[in-house]
Amino acid sequence: MNSKKKLAITMGAVIAPLIAISLPANTASAHGYISSPPSRQAQCADGTVPCGPIKHEPQSVEGPKGLSSCSGGNAAFANLDDDSKGWKATPVNRITSFNWRLTARHSTSTWQYFVGGSKIAEFDDGGAQPGSTVTHQVDFGNLSGKQKVLAVWNIADTSNAFYACVDVNIG
Repeated sequence: MNSKKKLAITMGAVIAPLIAISLPANTASAHGYISSPPSRQAQCADGTVPCGPIKHEPQSVEGPKGLSSCSGGNAAFANLDDDSKGWKATPVNRITSFNWRLTARHSTSTWQYFVGGSKIAEFDDGGAQPGSTVTHQVDFGNLSGKQKVLAVWNIADTSNAFYACVDVNIG
């Protein structure tokens, strides 16, 4: 083997690991959030309310199943839990469509909607993989006025869920 070829192989063996460790780590592919009515994540992403890093990844509010926080227990997204941030409440009817935008389509057990800690709707997907958008018709029953809806996307094959809070004014 000539000396140029040996040098090229040696340099490749030295440089390749350096390049690999200097590249940014891959983040998990995105997941999903409610785009309409605009969730708190959507309001952050479009600049309606300043909220920190969630602005750039509204689809990433993931945490263990069973939580009741808008942030999914993620300290980096704690702004979503702050009810005093000036979230815009969207006027809605008693029956309203909630539209999820999914950027990674996980097998789904259930989609749940809560107001004031009480479950008002649940949709069972039985482990099916959803499309890139999902719409649910949620009936608010006798609720009225300004309400915070906690929406939860429970993943079928992990112990995690995705969380979104939507501020609405039911009229």
